[in-house]
Amino acid sequence: MNTSAPSGAVRAARRQRRLSPSAAAFPALLALLAATPASAQKPGDGWPTRPIRLLIPASPGGGADTLARVLTPRLSERFGQPVVIDNRPGAAGTIAMDITARSVPDGYTSILTQSTSAVIAPAIQDKLPYRTLVDFTPVSLIAEVPHVLVVNPTVPATNVKELVALARTRSLNYASSGIGAGSHFSGEMLDRAAGIRTVHLPYKGAGPALAAVIAGEAQLFSSPINAAIGHIKGGKLRPIAMTTAKRSAVLPDLPTIAESGYPGFDIGTWFGLLLPPKASRELVARMHAEYTGALKLPDVSERLASDGTVAIGSTPEDFRKRIAVDLERFAKIAREAKIRAE
Repeated sequence: MNTSAPSGAVRAARRQRRLSPSAAAFPALLALLAATPASAQKPGDGWPTRPIRLLIPASPGGGADTLARVLTPRLSERFGQPVVIDNRPGAAGTIAMDITARSVPDGYTSILTQSTSAVIAPAIQDKLPYRTLVDFTPVSLIAEVPHVLVVNPTVPATNVKELVALARTRSLNYASSGIGAGSHFSGEMLDRAAGIRTVHLPYKGAGPALAAVIAGEAQLFSSPINAAIGHIKGGKLRPIAMTTAKRSAVLPDLPTIAESGYPGFDIGTWFGLLLPPKASRELVARMHAEYTGALKLPDVSERLASDGTVAIGSTPEDFRKRIAVDLERFAKIAREAKIRAE
């Protein structure tokens, strides 16, 4: 048997550990993760002694990936080991979720999940390989990205009341970033709350959906604010209202849909840290301390706030409660609106 490959991967990763994490270091670090046997270490035993893998259920450039790349340099410093981003997109994030659920709960594998994977996918898919409240250990709700309802500037509406009135007189195309995405649910929620019927046009991501609204192919879209803010400032999109319960600090004068006559309207995207099932309390406490500590660092908090991302850092108990509430809420909306994964 040829045993040189694992030792070579280990040597390569050790060399990279003397440097700050970079794209060039990731393959060697991931090889080290695969080559090192699972350990029964606990934080009090000098943990961690090797790189930590952070699964991202999205492609590079997506919301979870962007958040992770702000956090991981500081996390690496705090843990004393590289925190390696492992992008596993596909199937609405359920691939990365499944990998995490099947991993050893030793702290070397975790996932920065998003609401789409954790609570929306279970609402619209019958056969998932995991149960969010059973097959994971919640650590913290890390951050939220509010959504903003935007329209093409040619649409003759400047607020929710005018938009609803317009939708009652003509057909409007409502873009989403995909069937079952938060933006899809947002459109269905507005239709049901206001008694209107827009035409749903699903796209493959927020970028194409925004491009469709800018081009006039669709008239409105509930976009993550960090994806839309540049187009809003550039005059390519007109903001109508925030879809989340609170106003955004980057658009403080823009009211919410709830303030505009539809109380209780609240939908955005959240990101949270999950460990595999049966992770120890000591491990959860250590992971929680390092992630929430990183969120409080000025360079991290300022970077996130600059595009409207809201840092949270909740307790594990509060994160579990949020998951439970949202699982029930989205399941109800999916049943009523007949939203199913294709």
